[in-house]
Amino acid sequence: MTDVEQQFDDLRERLIAISEELTDLGIAAIQSAIEKDGAKAQRPEIEKRLSRARRSVDKAAAILGQRPESTTI
Repeated sequence: MTDVEQQFDDLRERLIAISEELTDLGIAAIQSAIEKDGAKAQRPEIEKRLSRARRSVDKAAAILGQRPESTTI
């Protein structure tokens, strides 16, 4: 594995960790809304933003995880 490939793998692992953190924050936001409003709780706007950010981070991690096809003939 080249140095660049190792850096890609390291970055991908960090992105996966960030995705998990965003998930945890989103769950906490939902739990907080439920504790505050009970059965009338609605999905908090911050959780929607966290979910969008998590999906973007997941896409970036997936892109970095792809292995390039050989360019040799």
